[in-house]
Amino acid sequence: MRASRLISLVLLLQARGAMTAAELARELEVSERTVYRDVLALSAAGVPVYADRGRAGGYRLLGGYRTRLTGLSRDEAEALFLAGLPGPAEDMGLAEAVASAELKVLAALPPALRDAPLRTGQRFHLDVPGWFRESGPPPWLTELAGAVWRDRVVALRYRRGDREVTRELCPYGLVLKNGIWYLVGRVGDDVRTYRVDRVTAVEVGDATFTRDEGFDLAGYWREQAETFQRGVLRASVTLRLSAAGLRLLRFHADAPFAYDEALATADGPDGQGRTTVRLPVESVEVAYAQLLALGPEAEVLDPPELRSLLAEAAARSAALYAATASGGSR
Repeated sequence: MRASRLISLVLLLQARGAMTAAELARELEVSERTVYRDVLALSAAGVPVYADRGRAGGYRLLGGYRTRLTGLSRDEAEALFLAGLPGPAEDMGLAEAVASAELKVLAALPPALRDAPLRTGQRFHLDVPGWFRESGPPPWLTELAGAVWRDRVVALRYRRGDREVTRELCPYGLVLKNGIWYLVGRVGDDVRTYRVDRVTAVEVGDATFTRDEGFDLAGYWREQAETFQRGVLRASVTLRLSAAGLRLLRFHADAPFAYDEALATADGPDGQGRTTVRLPVESVEVAYAQLLALGPEAEVLDPPELRSLLAEAAARSAALYAATASGGSR
């Protein structure tokens, strides 16, 4: 622990030029007395730490005691710190490792590029969870991330519907999608996906597994995401849309490709300026909730049961507003 702190102290001085004992104590989360002892230990080990006396004084390293990353442009230096945006790394228990790595990179950069993390932090912030979602990480994410890094076989319990199942798998990777973490793992000859927030227990074994070096996590996820979306949209509805309804449909379709497929079937506009399309949907129930938002801008032609549901909703709304207009109670 102390060795790591001594290295961090040296890197802080390399990165910032000069720091007071109080500033070092805040950064290292120790007392000023500990900083004094650490500086003495570094000096005894031959590290040229120099103390400037006076009000504007502090500790600094004698010139030349540094390493530098050469050949980096400003864009490249700032991109390095953009890659270290906080959030996902902290969720996986890697915040300290990322901070340490950034500090080492910063210490090695030429002075002209040392404002890279400040410029990046002023311009970009990553807020991963969707609106109205809890922002905390799933309970077993840190353990799973450790197993992924070390190629360790894990046994996990997983909620599936109203029951729990047990699986032993080789964890290939973790994916963060819209604030939700997913574990991708190999079970036998199959590669499967699990939502981490449905994992109820994890046991990381001592056994390691041999990773398939040809496995492409990003490619696998793209394939699975598209297959999932297309698989969910098992039904379709035929709509007759006004010009406004056609514009609004893109915001209420289940997925961008569903809207694109609907446009590909477009027939019209007809004499009333309405266009007929066939829209892929998950189910009649889901389509009912989506199409209510379009109101009179959309007319359902098929299936009949969805047309009846929306006609009934329109009648109830008309009756409600008619009663209000005539002075009835709300």
